[in-house]
Order: sequence, then structure tokens, then C-alpha cells
Amino acid sequence: MIRWMSAGESHGEALVGIIDGIPAGVEVNTEGLSAALARRRLGHGRGARQKFEKDVVRILGGVRHGITMGSPVAIEVANSEWPKWEVVMSADPVPREALLIDAGTGDEREVARNRPLTRPRPGHADFAGMMKFGHEDARPVLERASARETAMRVALGYVAKEFLRQVADIEIVSHVVAVGKEKSAADAPQPKDAAALDESPVRSLDADTEGRFIAAIDAAHKSGDTIGGTVEVIAYGVPVGIGTYTQWDQRLDARLAGALMSIQSAKTVTIGSGAEQVESLGSAAHDEIIVEGGIRRDTNHAGGIEGGMSNGEPIIARVGFKPISTVPRARKTIDLATKEQAPALHQRSDASAVVPAAVIAEAMMALTLANSVIEMFGTGSVDRIRAALQDYVKGVQGRVTP
Repeated sequence: MIRWMSAGESHGEALVGIIDGIPAGVEVNTEGLSAALARRRLGHGRGARQKFEKDVVRILGGVRHGITMGSPVAIEVANSEWPKWEVVMSADPVPREALLIDAGTGDEREVARNRPLTRPRPGHADFAGMMKFGHEDARPVLERASARETAMRVALGYVAKEFLRQVADIEIVSHVVAVGKEKSAADAPQPKDAAALDESPVRSLDADTEGRFIAAIDAAHKSGDTIGGTVEVIAYGVPVGIGTYTQWDQRLDARLAGALMSIQSAKTVTIGSGAEQVESLGSAAHDEIIVEGGIRRDTNHAGGIEGGMSNGEPIIARVGFKPISTVPRARKTIDLATKEQAPALHQRSDASAVVPAAVIAEAMMALTLANSVIEMFGTGSVDRIRAALQDYVKGVQGRVTP
């Protein structure tokens, strides 16, 4: 099975991640990794931080001459802003004097970045994290809870996506289907549309939709607010039978829902038609199996998953994201230093993070599918897994083809 984890803080020296279980023979390189991370920085509504903080990446282990070796793949995403935070976020103790500055009037003041953050922001992990870990300052909480952590998810997801593409011809694509109350009029994209989606500031192939989405984001920004939305991520080429109905924690839809819900600000996850299917009668809700020189489905309300397993149709999932919690119009909170009502802290933020959320959702789907593929077809080398998968697909085709 594939295991992965990350470490590091938003303003720390670097994010580091390890993905274990990737077989030998997957072609990956630093150039491809950098391109994957660059996609996460795209999107209308992104704040100034995306313009000056660059992702400097290194593959530290598990890859030799552009080919995975079967050992854990280790990746580092460095923080280009580290010099500004080196003292404040130092892992080792620092002299008190290093955290003070001359205010110019003969007195000393604490470096602004080190001032205790005692007013937890509504919608963030600040309050609960401070209570859970006993912190008097929200800094240790927000540094790890920050969506900056998703840069490593995208990095590790790049490795998983390359495995899926090279072994199983599985391709994953995403687009934005809603910004606030504005809905998309675009058809579901295909893998061939990936470049065009990256070119769109709101990941839409429809010009009218693109204009409405941009206007909604601009309106929120102008009014000192933030706005959420919904993304759709689709996996093409997934063979039938990935996942299982035999145990609750091995069901593909359960795993996928958990992975997608784990993305910061995610509030809803639906597979296939979601609420529309729930509200339908049974005669209209399910995808009939049509026999025409093989088998196909006229519809895909199930989103490619039935009984916890892929059914051979594209896997479709939607993720709804709340508006970013750091709102320029400060929300009410408590100052834990004084125990009094106070306005919440406000740090720079984006007006909307829906567009990069789609790219992150791709990574989470890739990591989930890669794990289930390896569980079903074994590990070791790319050639061995590919041969097992092709033999299985050939057997399936033989059973359904007249």
C-alpha cells in the first residue's frame, strides 16, 4: 500500500514529505514536480503572497536518474521567504535580543512577526488548536493548519499521478463548477483539455462562465470579503473493480471522500450526481447497463463508483469549499490574553482559493487511486503491475464482449 505524510510549517524553512510504496520504474523529475506546483499557484483571486513566494523543490530520495527505485520518495519544498522568518521560526532557541528591535525612540519592541497572536480567527483552527495543545499564542497552530501544507500534497500527488498515467493510463482533470452562487455552464472536461484549463484564470472552458466567476471574485474582493465555491475532479480510464465492498475502510468512495474532505476549507464532498441522485426516484437514479458490442452506461449518476468499487465509468467527485476564513472585515472573537471581546486578527489572504483547490483535489484523488491500484495489482515494479492490470482488463473484456 501507499503511505505518505508531510511535515513543516507555513513560514518554516521548508515542507518535507515522504511517499512510500511507489514501485520502481516510474518516471519523475524535478522539472515535472516544479510544473505541478506551479499549477497550484494559478487562479484569479489569489493574494500577493503567490507572486513573491516561490516553490523551490528538491527530490531528496527514492529517485535515481529520473526513475523511482522502489524505496520511499522524499521531497522538499523550500520557503523562499525563510530569511524573513529564520529567527522567529527557528527550531533552536534564540537569544531574547534577537527578537527585539530598536523602535527609534530609545526603547525596544518585539519583532512584529513574533508578537503573540492571542485573538483566534473564527473559521480557522486557531481556537480549538490553542485549547487542545495548551498554546497561549495561535502561531504554532496556524503555521501547520495553513493551506501552505497543500503544496506538499500536490508534490506527492504528482508522483501518484505519474504512476497512474504510466501504469494504467488513468488521467485526472479538474475544473471549477461554482463560485459563490454562480454556476458553470461548461461541459465536463476531458484530459485533452488540461492545458486550456490551466490557462483559464478560473479553470473553466466556457467564456461566459469564466466572466461570471471572475466578476463574483472581484465583487467579493472589492467589498472586503471572501468567496467560496465548488470544484469537480474527474478520473478517466479507471478499470472496473478498484476498491472493495468487503470492508468499510477499503471502499473507494469512502476513501476518496475522506481524502477530499481533508483539504483545508472543504465542507462538502459528493460522488457523481450527489444530491440530485438522492432526490431522484430509483427508476431514474441508477445507470443502466447497455449491451452494444460490449457494455456501456447511458448515464453516470453514480460517478463511476458502485458498492465501494469503480464500475468502469469516469470517477467524478465534487468538493465544496467555504470562503476563506481570514476575512478583511474582521469578525468578532475573544482576546485570550484579556478574556475580552476583540476583533479577529487579519493577515494577508486571497479573495478566493477555489481555483487552486481544484488542483489540490486532483492530487488527493491521485493518491487515493494509486493506493487502491497497488492494493489490487501488487507492487515491486511498474512492468509487473502493468502486466497484472492488463491481464485483468483483458479478462474483464472477455467476460462482457459477445
